[in-house]
Amino acid sequence: MAYLELKNVTKSFASTPAVRDFTLDIEKGSLVSFLGPSGCGKTTTLRMIAGFEQLDTGTIQLDGSDITTMPPNRRDIGMVFQAYALFPNMTVRENIAFGLQMKKTSKMEIKKRVDAVLEMVRLQDTAKRYPHQLSGGQQQRIALARALAVEPRVLLLDEPLSALDAEVRVVLRGEIRRIQSELAITTVYVTHDQEEALSISDKVVVMNKGFIEQVGTPEEIYRAPNTRFVATFIGTANQFYGVVTGKDSVDCTNIKLSVEDLNDFSNGQSVVVLVRPENIQVQSKQPKLNNWNIMQGEIETITFHGAITRLGANVSGQRVVADITVANTEAVSLNQKIWLSFPSDACQVMAVNE
Repeated sequence: MAYLELKNVTKSFASTPAVRDFTLDIEKGSLVSFLGPSGCGKTTTLRMIAGFEQLDTGTIQLDGSDITTMPPNRRDIGMVFQAYALFPNMTVRENIAFGLQMKKTSKMEIKKRVDAVLEMVRLQDTAKRYPHQLSGGQQQRIALARALAVEPRVLLLDEPLSALDAEVRVVLRGEIRRIQSELAITTVYVTHDQEEALSISDKVVVMNKGFIEQVGTPEEIYRAPNTRFVATFIGTANQFYGVVTGKDSVDCTNIKLSVEDLNDFSNGQSVVVLVRPENIQVQSKQPKLNNWNIMQGEIETITFHGAITRLGANVSGQRVVADITVANTEAVSLNQKIWLSFPSDACQVMAVNE
């Protein structure tokens, strides 16, 4: 049985649906991310788990107990907010101790736990400082320490890194994952940043317009998206629109693609073929490859992304994006004619209405 269970949860605000028929099982000790665009219902779902929002319908169970109508202070759940929410007039030690004092924990135990979580977040030397004397990243670590000090059954994080600089975000997300793994604490993490979700999660829940689009491991979500929304929201995917012609081909505008098994589609059916940029090879001369899709294009954009360079090419009027590495590709330039190629098994075919 799952540790945290949400069953058929719905929530509307002024008759506008925010979360629709949300059902999810979360295993004990796992880190699950809610990922989606603004307004998809991820934070509302998190707030319902915390008890800050009441459900319209559905139930929430934690460790076998129904907590659907239980007040927040009795759920034994810790929460870290985007805005830190530290008390400005209290020192770091006092901020962390606050929740323990509310639970009437002994002074000796409070000192022990505060020292332990300060060591865990590697900020022992900040105990006597005030929040305004800390950087944004340090403040967020203290907010995390405060949530962990009360030893919650579940830890909720609502876009905890979105206010921080890119470099600090990368470091801190690694720290969050390290601490979560060390404590084996069940964690729900809300973010709109796909890289963040994919890098730290055991499972990712992709949401759109209040619905769950897909639940899976980061690799499943990226490599085997169930819907076109997931395929295009997670990473980048080239989209070729066309109609099925036979068992292994799709006729697109000015391009005919060789694809894998089309048994689930009927001849003449409108489909979209999705191809990831990293699966496309780029060469200056026409390659000789059997059963590959080979097409000529002209480079319109070249964008440097560190380890890879992203090319945008015009192929018979369609923009096609390909990722190349300096080590494996010849030098390229704007307006250069190139050949793009990818195997049939790099194509994922979906019905247009998916």
